[in-house]
Amino acid sequence: MRDDRARLLDIIEAATRIEKYTVFGRDRFDVDELVQNWIVHHLQIVGEACSQLSAELRDQHAEIPWRGFVGMRNILVHQYFGIDLEPVWLAATSELEVLSSVVHEMLVELDNRDGRT
Repeated sequence: MRDDRARLLDIIEAATRIEKYTVFGRDRFDVDELVQNWIVHHLQIVGEACSQLSAELRDQHAEIPWRGFVGMRNILVHQYFGIDLEPVWLAATSELEVLSSVVHEMLVELDNRDGRT
């Protein structure tokens, strides 16, 4: 079973892969179906990883809207024919940036706690 550290690394990896294409801007996102699918897929990974984090770890970082990322994952998985791209873009750009920053801090905290530094 994967632990919190592995799930946090999943979030970082997915966010990095999303950023690889968001840097090209909203216009490219709006017209390129492959970029849309890439970003949606990796947002699903983020949401799944968030849902698998321990309640203890999520509670320690209540400033992150964990349920929002999990909820978005559920919408992306189950409503795939009717996905509204506006919230996808917003999550992939501004919301994910905040999450990534906090997740990096969480990894440092975990590493310090576990003596990995």
